[in-house]
Amino acid sequence: MIDTIIFDLDGTLLDTLEDLTDSVNYAMEQFQMQTKTLEEVRRFVGNGVAKLIERCIPQGVQNPVYEQILAAFKEHYAKHCEDKTHPYEGIMELLAELSGKGYHMAIVSNKFDGAVKKLNEKYFRDYIPVAIGESATVKKKPAPDTVYQALLELSCDVSRAVYVGDSEVDRQTAGNVPMPCISVTWGFRTMEQLIEAGAKEACMINSPQELPALLSRFPQEV
Repeated sequence: MIDTIIFDLDGTLLDTLEDLTDSVNYAMEQFQMQTKTLEEVRRFVGNGVAKLIERCIPQGVQNPVYEQILAAFKEHYAKHCEDKTHPYEGIMELLAELSGKGYHMAIVSNKFDGAVKKLNEKYFRDYIPVAIGESATVKKKPAPDTVYQALLELSCDVSRAVYVGDSEVDRQTAGNVPMPCISVTWGFRTMEQLIEAGAKEACMINSPQELPALLSRFPQEV
């Protein structure tokens, strides 16, 4: 029986795309580089901010000013990560329902740890006590380390846990634990991209309201 849910953050609980794009473009403009569209940034996110910037600039990490651009992005995003970000429709109601049913919940993200904790404190502190992001001490996804750390802090067993995310990175992370993964279709990847990454339709949901019923069927019917 599932009693623990590990959530991804960006593209799963929060729509962060506009703030990420604004910070990317601030950094691009500081170094006279071409700005990016929302759709370009949507394709580039999922593996942490270092990889995001690598994908945004010519030559990637080999670019002589890569580290400076990354620093400019981080500085801007730390100040502006809440400007346009908001929970997806139905998320707050979902978390309230899951909390009322006694589920243990945590967030793991490839966003840097300070921003993850800041956003969790603002939006989800009444429901989610543990939020872990990228740091020097814990390997980022798809390594399973953030998930293990979340389970440790929750004092929960991986055998009763499920992962909920919106990308191929989330599926890889769950597989590396290993644990079941539920893929959401409202985030940064399309249903077609998720299926291509190995998601099964039986483990996909199109709205937050579908999650409790799916959890109640684990593992017998999924």
